[in-house]
Amino acid sequence: AEETRVRMSVKSDPTQPAALLDLENVSVMRGQKVVLDRINLRVNRSEHVAILGPNGCGKSTFIKTITRECYPVADEGSSIKILGESSWNVFELRSLLGIVSNDLMSSCTSEATGLDVVLSGFFSSTRIFPNHTIDPEHLSLAEAALLQVGVPHLGARAVERMSSGEAKRVLIARALVHNPQALLFDEPCNSLDIAAQHDLRATMRSLANAGTGIILVTHELLDIVPEIERVVLMSSGRIVADGPKEEVLQADALSRLFGRKVEVTRRDGWYGVW
Repeated sequence: AEETRVRMSVKSDPTQPAALLDLENVSVMRGQKVVLDRINLRVNRSEHVAILGPNGCGKSTFIKTITRECYPVADEGSSIKILGESSWNVFELRSLLGIVSNDLMSSCTSEATGLDVVLSGFFSSTRIFPNHTIDPEHLSLAEAALLQVGVPHLGARAVERMSSGEAKRVLIARALVHNPQALLFDEPCNSLDIAAQHDLRATMRSLANAGTGIILVTHELLDIVPEIERVVLMSSGRIVADGPKEEVLQADALSRLFGRKVEVTRRDGWYGVW
């Protein structure tokens, strides 16, 4: 049966700030494989959106395309704009987008302290190197970011001596340190125990309620905190549904998406599957 599609209609308004993301017919190849296939997606600033799909559907490549680690195929009629611009200095772009990913977490696992990792956000690196100059304002902002996510005590601790949950919250502080336009979370609760998942989702809720735009990439419904109102479903590199959470997160659509018959439960704005 043909996949039912729900589309969120978002029209450009010249009186409003440029959208956070505006992708038209974007395709990305990795090697000889098409990983993203003619993606069309617009996300406004301060919007909270979840990209949901099974492993291997192209979610992480989508994040890497936004951060310019991957580049789209140059096709006529294809375009990608981030904050209204199609051309960016990558380091300037990364100062406007806060990234929390497992790839980044792996890179930061070292003797570097939590404070070093947060400070590295100013330099688009994963730690502080001899060529970096830290001024008092940097230090003050880094300490404030650690306090904001509730882990000021981790500033002096080496990342290699932190739990996965502690390290993930340090990465969130790193993502926040330069007051980004939006936060991008890539499978944020991977490798975390139940308590750490609960803490991280509470942090995401707090950030969303404070007005920070959030793009969440996940295969887990419980990661979609109540403040996220829009859900995009991805399958085999394509968007198969896009719309309000309560319309998209239906049992039939999710059963097709994950290839298993599932039942959907809802409680206080949270969704789960059985």
